[in-house]
Amino acid sequence: MITNQRHTVSLLVDNQPGVLSRIAGMFSGRGFNIESLCVAQTMDPLISRITLVTAGNDMVIEQIIKQLNKLVNVIKVYDLTGSNFVEEEMALVKVRANPEHRAEILRLVDIFKCKVIDVCATHYTVEATGNQEKLRALLELLQPMGIKEIARTGSIALSRDRK
Repeated sequence: MITNQRHTVSLLVDNQPGVLSRIAGMFSGRGFNIESLCVAQTMDPLISRITLVTAGNDMVIEQIIKQLNKLVNVIKVYDLTGSNFVEEEMALVKVRANPEHRAEILRLVDIFKCKVIDVCATHYTVEATGNQEKLRALLELLQPMGIKEIARTGSIALSRDRK
């Protein structure tokens, strides 16, 4: 049985206009989906790190890696899945802060080690970081109170050093 597995792929690329467009074009041109995408400059201003999450069976992922390695501005491709790596995501969640729910929201913020970063008369904006499971659990608990908006970064990841 062939199953689609979630894969976290980290790329080092030239920090130049059009690189991300070519990578996204490679995915869409071959019918592959990008579930999440995060791009930022590294400590070297000439290089950016792209962290993307996609899903596929082993053959599809192998094809994706090969195609990414063929792109001119791609320096290195790492499929972190199955290796030892750290992965995090950040979410900003605007949740209704009715008087009867304020204490419960603050209790959840404390339990999940989040921060309230904005307060107004009708809502709180909560900043949460963690893995997908942690964020999913927090969102499920905040949902009954009334989530107004969510903004998520998508996954960022780095491999762990060998000990």
